[in-house]
Amino acid sequence: MADIQVQAVSKYMMGSPLKARRVVNAVRGMPALQALQVLNLMPHAAAHTVAKTVKSAVANAEENYGLNGEDLVIAQIWANEGPRLKRMRFGARGRVKPIIKRTSHITVVLEERA
Repeated sequence: MADIQVQAVSKYMMGSPLKARRVVNAVRGMPALQALQVLNLMPHAAAHTVAKTVKSAVANAEENYGLNGEDLVIAQIWANEGPRLKRMRFGARGRVKPIIKRTSHITVVLEERA
């Protein structure tokens, strides 16, 4: 049963992937339920999104494969860059200043601990 990998993906989440990676690196390799507790205490805005993705992966494992949530470990987790929203803001002397709103894709892969 250790061969089963369950994954969940959150796409187009508002926020820089660099800021999301700061949160993702803190919970890599942890048991899933312990990672959720750590994420709930983190002050970062990306922690909420990462927690939602981990909860979704745990729910996928329990519903689709009948695995126990207490036995799941975060095998892989990463935050990649999504598309950028490009906006403009008026600047001095008739110029415009670019505003780049970054998005990220967060992927969580869980495995059952033997």
